[in-house]
Amino acid sequence: MNKVLYTVGIDGSEWSYRAVERAIHLAEFTDARVKLVYVLQWPHITPISVGGVDPFVFNREDEEKRINDKVIKPLIAKFSEKNIPLESELIFGEPVHELSKQVKNEHANMLFLGRRGRSVFGDLVLGSVANKLAHVVGIPVVLVP
Repeated sequence: MNKVLYTVGIDGSEWSYRAVERAIHLAEFTDARVKLVYVLQWPHITPISVGGVDPFVFNREDEEKRINDKVIKPLIAKFSEKNIPLESELIFGEPVHELSKQVKNEHANMLFLGRRGRSVFGDLVLGSVANKLAHVVGIPVVLVP
């Protein structure tokens, strides 16, 4: 029988760090595995030059290294002394779609998310990723304040 799996959506915000802490804490009592998933929304359009000014272009490899070095590796290191199976994955795509797919494909038992993400304005205008996921994943969602 497979161990229970808690998936945690992370984005580098203080709220996502608290979601990781909550998932790890619960995993200690339930003998669960924890998977940290960072979804980086990658632009699907190619920027154009306007008025002779070239737009800033993100380098996918640089972004992946930055996220691994600044977000994922520090979290793994922080909780490495816990006796919890902990893994991580960085995915490029739309957060709601990719996290929903992760939950389904990995047969996660619970999804942990920070109540807010990195963009309070975006949450207000577009609706939060956490709110959307709570309506589509079909498993318990823990929104951590």
